[in-house]
Amino acid sequence: MDAVQSGQSFTVTRDGHRVGELTPLRQRQHFIPRDEFAAMPRTAPGPFLDAFRADQDAAEQEPDDPYGRRLPCSNM
Repeated sequence: MDAVQSGQSFTVTRDGHRVGELTPLRQRQHFIPRDEFAAMPRTAPGPFLDAFRADQDAAEQEPDDPYGRRLPCSNM
């Protein structure tokens, strides 16, 4: 447990077969005072509207099908 606490990970096996992993837990987030949290939007970078619109335009186009298949469509 001391090794895991210091950051080491271990693979757990049974009869030579992997059955799990023993890994350290992620560190907990540090407390952020309310005033700092409230000030974050004021110091954050602004939105990149041109890049956002370009991403939206790209997403609206049909993706390329690497296998050249077409889906059947119903004309009802």
